[in-house]
Amino acid sequence: MATLFTRIIEGDLPGHFVWRDEMCVGFLSIAPLNPGHTLVVPRVEIEHWIDLDSELVGHLFKVTQSIGKALAREYKPVKVGTIVLGLEVPHVHIHAVPVWNPTDLDFHNAKPNTSSEALAQEAQKIRTALTALGYAQAAQ
Repeated sequence: MATLFTRIIEGDLPGHFVWRDEMCVGFLSIAPLNPGHTLVVPRVEIEHWIDLDSELVGHLFKVTQSIGKALAREYKPVKVGTIVLGLEVPHVHIHAVPVWNPTDLDFHNAKPNTSSEALAQEAQKIRTALTALGYAQAAQ
């Protein structure tokens, strides 16, 4: 059975995409820790990041870095944090989160009631920042 993320990637479930390429996608978390909280997800379903081949690992982190630059440009955080956890969805994903203090990375502070409209607005801001930074892979 397809994972939740595969269903989003394939369009069976809605997603607010900021990045698409042949190896991965980036879309906003439906329970963001902060505005702009983005997930970078490989198109292939692999449960644990240590099982990824080195080319895909490198690509995922390169994309996460690109999205991180857009998050830094748009939100002006102290840092852009990354987390590889994967306890809830058995499909590798990297969280990129604008952070101002350490508690910003506490999943107990997630905002699962963020509206689709708010997520769409945040996604547009990130796509605009990615385009301004010269990334053609920004999802349209």
